[in-house]
Parts: sequence; structure tokens; C-alpha cells
Amino acid sequence: MATSTDCLNPLSDAPRADRILVIRLGALGDVVRTLPAVAGLRRLYPMAQISWLVEPASAGVVAACREIDDVIVLPRPALEAELRGLRIARLVRRLASVVLDLRSRRFDLVVDWHGILKSGLLARSSGASVRVGYAAPYARELSSLLLNRRARLCAPPLSRFRRNAGLVTFLAGPAGEEMKPEAGAIALDPATRHNMVDALGGGRRQAVVMHPGTSAGTPFKRWPAQRYSEVARRLARETGRPCVVTAGPRREERALALAVVAGAGGAARLAPATEDLVELAALYAACALFIGSDSGPLHVASAVGTPVVQLIGPTHPVENEPNPATPWRRVRVDMPCSPCRRGCAEVDCMNAISSEQVIEAALDLLGDALPLARSAP
Repeated sequence: MATSTDCLNPLSDAPRADRILVIRLGALGDVVRTLPAVAGLRRLYPMAQISWLVEPASAGVVAACREIDDVIVLPRPALEAELRGLRIARLVRRLASVVLDLRSRRFDLVVDWHGILKSGLLARSSGASVRVGYAAPYARELSSLLLNRRARLCAPPLSRFRRNAGLVTFLAGPAGEEMKPEAGAIALDPATRHNMVDALGGGRRQAVVMHPGTSAGTPFKRWPAQRYSEVARRLARETGRPCVVTAGPRREERALALAVVAGAGGAARLAPATEDLVELAALYAACALFIGSDSGPLHVASAVGTPVVQLIGPTHPVENEPNPATPWRRVRVDMPCSPCRRGCAEVDCMNAISSEQVIEAALDLLGDALPLARSAP
């Protein structure tokens, strides 16, 4: 939760705006953790047209955000392909098309939640008269120089939720209500939810879902597959709950999920297939508990109200807290080298987490979740 003390220089009055552009390009976990703050922006501007500029990988989650009127997709893969191929003329044409599209929408206000040079340039290119974002140190790569309203927040570390909410507190001024992150910012179609419940075996929320994978660039966040298998066997023995395992689209992630299933001796199976991020969110919403590393899927589960056990090593434990509106437990072993930004091949901080610690956290949350598990999702 962000309070007025998180923002050191709130505006005296919120700027008038009928057309607002939100910029948070990726990654998935960061986009999901921006949803509660966007809900706060909607409360501040209930009648405004709010658009969100996002990269393709996270566009599905943004499209399911009930606070957003329009999704603008930045064609990052196409832009990168032109740059790699040194097709400079085509790259310039694509960039010009993006800028012309933004300007044609005549935004009054831009809120840059990304805080890097790229997002700052896009904010400036939009033509909006009011461009809001972070001051240093939360603004990186000199992006704050491209803004004309800069929120100064209290010193790090702040959770992503409090940091994001700080921009709304900045806009709302001292009279603004406290930002209280809520679960459920992703709108789930009832039919999709029902289908996921059926795919999990029907009835009440009882399955435990595990996601052992992480993005291709963060293998140092992963916990050993055999320990997930140990947790699945123990939970099946002590609670009778089935375990399902999700995986991303990459072959490496599927192989990791299969290794967990193989080692679980029948206590875990692959989760039902999902076509997109919204279906994945519906799957998580139908489960009693999520177990996984600090990753986008964990934050999706937390966003839809599913309790999470977060296994965290190299990433900052405060900055990467799950949604405070959802029950969660952190499992972490203090190491002199953690947190760090780049990780290492040895991943001592993740290997130090024992199966017993994870089982204890899971049983604790499952006890908290029993009243929820008795009702249909």
C-alpha cells in the first residue's frame, strides 16, 4: 500500500485530462503489478479515455484490465528485426508510424510507469502537454528529463506496488485516498473460469499449481525441479490435494515441467493447456495455491487472488513482493551476495531453499485458504 508519505511532492491539484496514455511496456510481472495503480488512476479520472501502450507479450493481460479503454501495442519484435537487419529506412518508417498514431489520439496526460529512456521518448513523442513519471532514483537512463511532472518518492527499497501507487498519489495530491492494491484487476470471463475448473477436475478450488520456469534471461531464479517434485509428493500425502505444473511456451520450460511431473511419482501432472495469458490467469484463479519463483506467472496468480508461495533468491525481496491484497508467504535464505541484479551460475541463494521450508509455507497458506477452497471460484 502506498500512502501520502511515499510521495514527497504531491501536486496541489490533479491535472485535467480527458485522454490519458499509460506507458508500461513489459515484462509480464511488471505489467501485472501496474494494474492496481491503473485502477487508482481510473478512480481519479472516472470519465477519461485511458489507453495503455504495451509490448506484444503482455498485451493480453492489459486487454483484460477492466480499467482500460484501449490497448496500443508497440511492435517491438518488428522494430528489433529491422534494426538487426540494418534496414534503417524501414525502421524509421515503423517508428514514424508509431509516433503518428500516438499523436493522432491527442492525449492530454501521459503517465510513464516504466521509467526508462525508451518510455520517456515515447511519452515525449505522444505530444501530451502533461507528462508524469518518476524522479531519480526510480527513473533510469535520464528518462526524467523527458517529463515535465516528476514524482519524488521516499528512498528505496519500495515494493513495485507502492512505487506504482506513488504516481497516483502524486497526481491526486494530499487529499487523494490511500492506494490499496486489490486482487481481481484482470477481468476473467465466467465461461473461461468454468472451463478451467472442469479441466482441473471440477468442484471446489483444491489444486496446487507449480510453475518451475522463469524467463530465458533469468535462469538464476529457478529452484531445482526435484525439490518441486518432493513438495508435490508431500502435499499429496498430507493434504490429498492434486498438484498441476504449468510451463511457458519455450521447450526448456516444458522440459522443466515434465521433470517435475516425472519426479513426483504420480503426485503431479501437467496443467491443462492454456491458449493465452487470460486463460492462464483463469487456471490460476481456479487453484487453491501457487508455488513458484519470482516471475510473471507468480504475479498473475497473485493478481487474481490465488495465495502464493514465492521462492526468492537473487531478486530484491521488498521490491518484488506479491500483491498485498492476496495472502502470500516468502521463502528466502539470507546470503551475503543477495540480492543482486544479474544472478550467477551457482545460484546458491536458490539452492539453499529447502523443500521443508516450502512445504511449511504451503501448508500454512492452505490452512488460511480452506474457507475459500470450499466455495466455487
